[in-house]
Amino acid sequence: MGVQRGTAFQGSGQGSAKPVALICAYAAGLAYSLFLAGATHNIPTIWTANAVAIAAFMVLNRREALSFMVATGVLHIVLELLIGAPLRFVLIVTVLDTIQTAGTAALLRWMRVPTRVRDPRSLFLVIVVASALTAIGAILVHGVLAASRGAAFFKGWEDWTTSNVLGVAVILPVILILTDHRHREGFHVRPLEAAATLLLVIGASSWVFVNDASLQVLLFAPALLAAFRGGPRAVAVIVTTSLAVAIPAVLHRTGIDIKVALGPLRHALLFHVVLYAVSFVAALALSRQARLQALLLRRQSAARAAQARAQAASQAKSDFLATISHEIRTPLNSILGFASLVADDPQLSPENRRRLDLVGRAGRSLAEIVGDLLDFAKVEAGRLDLTLTPASPSALLRDAVAIIAPEAAAKGLYLRTVCTAEGEGDVDQPVSLDETRLRQVLLNLLANALKFTSEGGVTVRLTAGPTPGLLRFEVIDTGIGIAPEVQARLFQRFSQADSSISRSYGGTGLGLAISKALVNRMGGEIGVESQLGHGARFWITLAAEPATLPVAPEGPTTATPERAARVLLVDDHPMNRELGKALLTLAGCEVVTADDGRQALDAVQSGDFDLVLMDVHMPGMDGLAATRAIRALPTPIAAIPIVALSADVLPEQIARCRAAGMDDHVAKPIRREDLIATVARALETTPYARSDAARA
Repeated sequence: MGVQRGTAFQGSGQGSAKPVALICAYAAGLAYSLFLAGATHNIPTIWTANAVAIAAFMVLNRREALSFMVATGVLHIVLELLIGAPLRFVLIVTVLDTIQTAGTAALLRWMRVPTRVRDPRSLFLVIVVASALTAIGAILVHGVLAASRGAAFFKGWEDWTTSNVLGVAVILPVILILTDHRHREGFHVRPLEAAATLLLVIGASSWVFVNDASLQVLLFAPALLAAFRGGPRAVAVIVTTSLAVAIPAVLHRTGIDIKVALGPLRHALLFHVVLYAVSFVAALALSRQARLQALLLRRQSAARAAQARAQAASQAKSDFLATISHEIRTPLNSILGFASLVADDPQLSPENRRRLDLVGRAGRSLAEIVGDLLDFAKVEAGRLDLTLTPASPSALLRDAVAIIAPEAAAKGLYLRTVCTAEGEGDVDQPVSLDETRLRQVLLNLLANALKFTSEGGVTVRLTAGPTPGLLRFEVIDTGIGIAPEVQARLFQRFSQADSSISRSYGGTGLGLAISKALVNRMGGEIGVESQLGHGARFWITLAAEPATLPVAPEGPTTATPERAARVLLVDDHPMNRELGKALLTLAGCEVVTADDGRQALDAVQSGDFDLVLMDVHMPGMDGLAATRAIRALPTPIAAIPIVALSADVLPEQIARCRAAGMDDHVAKPIRREDLIATVARALETTPYARSDAARA
């Protein structure tokens, strides 16, 4: 029988249920055909047992097929002997039928005829090829039997072959469909409904073919109902049952006279061929649709699961970045803060001041790297939100240049600013911009220009126009330049011109990627023009809506405070408390410290504070819980300004602080200017300058 695609008789191998079911089907088909042959004195009808055997050899594995062969061979011998067939004839027929069916199955596999009937094409292919092979095999088997009895080899083969071909054409696809579990997908018929439909078909077929064959068209209704409700498996059962009932019914109506019965039998078979074709085509189309729907649902489920995993991974990455940035920023706060305090000592020697300046630069560089990583995390997560406020483009540019000017002066480079207007443009006209984000981009471009320039300098140009709100920023340097072949990679993450750049100049390669994301988020474009050794020109184009700067309301001049503001500093880290107290004391504040949220809650109730600076992560009661507890106290204590002093800098972390009741946020590592500005802003909301008598 040969080996095809691995192991001969390759099948599903799903336990013993399938072989047993096929053996039972073989026995039923053989008994049915032998009954018809005996009862009608060999009127040719249909031979179904060989179709079951071919299907079994196609779908069972080697061991199951061998068991099936032995069991069906014994059944064949027993049933043939029970109807009185000679032993010699029975043995020859059994052997020849086994060879024919096994050989047909092997040829079908060798010809790659599908064992799974799942569309009209595969149904047609199975019927045509299997019928042709069965016809050839039946002629040869009949010829051997005839020769064994001394008759002519090709005499009388028509009836034998017709019965075999009809059985294979009708039953083989039915068995292949019934053994394919995929046809169950999308069809869920309750047992009571299935039983009722089957009884309806049996009753209708019996009545129609016994009484009035012209009404056989009525059988299309239950067949198509089975197609829609149960799919190909239901149609296989319904059509096979109808055919099995129709043949005895016709014989009962016409009698067993071959001249009378043969015409109605052929008519009944032809009708069932049409019923078979229509029902199966409809059922296979519906089954394909059901499988596609099931596949779509599985893929949607898999996509949802993958999305959930991606979201979980993104959240884990965000949590990791938040945690690691907090852990890095906390010691950086002490390094930069104390370095700044020590640098103010007038007795510091020049050499120690230089060394201290190196410490500060290293700390700020590390802080910038952490900031870049956090910004990149926001870009990856799509959490870049813009805050549009009226801003003057020229003022914003001058602000950025002023921030970077000391670095240019330290390197002996010029830093020029040029502002021009074209058409209806105005460099001083306020427009709606995210001032913070645009300043971040400009500072990044300016820092890069200074980093890669050792002689000459940097020119920053702002062009407004020709239409209102249209802006173009250009940062032009006289530095090392960029080769054309690497310019396209500059705005990709972790990308630099070559591997030596990071060693010679430092950096993460994230700055330009973040800048591009920010500019794109603003609806603008960013690009570069450069040649190696001839400097670089980075440009940004934006289209912003014209706006109006808010007018500050006129009011009474704030009186000078009669005493120092009392500030409660809450932090579990001793160095942070010492640094914060020193910075606030230099700013003229009276400072009291607390180690955790519980101490802070007790302190605000017993003391008279104008402001609370609250760390977030603390053992016991953390800063968020302490803030909520303070806000729940009676007034005026509940109204005391509370500012978060934390290394948590992600937007969602700052939002949690505000949701807990905090009024503002200062990021660690602390910049003295930011801290003093925030404290001053918070104290403007509290009457800390009132006299003691008024407070009493």
